[in-house]
Amino acid sequence: MAEESKPKWEGKSIVELRSTAAEDVWPVLEDFCNLHKWIPIDTCYQVEGIQGQPGLIRYCASSIKGADDSAETTTIKWAKEKLLTIDPVQRCLSYEVVDNNIGFKSYVATLRVVPSSNGDGCKIEWGFVSDPVEGWTFQDMNSYIQSSLQFMANKIELARSVST
Repeated sequence: MAEESKPKWEGKSIVELRSTAAEDVWPVLEDFCNLHKWIPIDTCYQVEGIQGQPGLIRYCASSIKGADDSAETTTIKWAKEKLLTIDPVQRCLSYEVVDNNIGFKSYVATLRVVPSSNGDGCKIEWGFVSDPVEGWTFQDMNSYIQSSLQFMANKIELARSVST
């Protein structure tokens, strides 16, 4: 008997940056191997490929402390992610998780920077399609994406306000 396939999870989070233009936000996303500067992970670096080109693979990791906060119970959670498409004109990129110890069997994300209709700010959209992740609910996944995206937006606006 064939294994019953579970439906894919599909979601999208959007944050608005009211004072930062799309052309100022895009370089953050375009710099695929420096994600650790913008979301709360410990490290992100290039493993193989050419910066800014599909096929580029990055390694991202974070230390997760156990319930007792001791060094003995710290676990490294990591993922290798491959850049699938990148379009600087449309300010859009997509990537997939190709290896990990987090529980992703299939995960593809698309990030897009969209100018605001009034021209002052912009929106960042982070959409994803994945197989269900063991130990997570769909709401856990959505919450993680939304909180990471909000963290990124806050850091981008803070960096922008400091530099102007």
